[in-house]
Amino acid sequence: MLSNWQALIAYLQTAMACEQVEQFRILFLDIKNNLIADEVQQRGTVNHTPVYPREVVKRALILNASALIVVHNHPSGDSKPSRDDIEMTRELKAAAQALGIELHDHVVVGHGNHASFRSLGLL
Repeated sequence: MLSNWQALIAYLQTAMACEQVEQFRILFLDIKNNLIADEVQQRGTVNHTPVYPREVVKRALILNASALIVVHNHPSGDSKPSRDDIEMTRELKAAAQALGIELHDHVVVGHGNHASFRSLGLL
């Protein structure tokens, strides 16, 4: 189902673009980048959801994940990453990397649009 970038984005748009509150989702991947699990870790408010790098990495270790793609939506529809999004992603990347887990990307989903941290040079 998530065999390429376009399929991933279509899936995320369907799952998250119309949510009324922010949702932080994690795609856990094995060593061959096969999907182990897709989990909503947090739900927040219209413009914020708390993310705890410790909890993300803890769950990745439990699932024996080798890599992660993290995703959240912006209910406003604008997929531009905020300063808080960028800082949290840096913290998450550092925590994961310390334990040998690769953070492949952080995708922000808007209404019919998305932003990839990797594509934007933020990872």
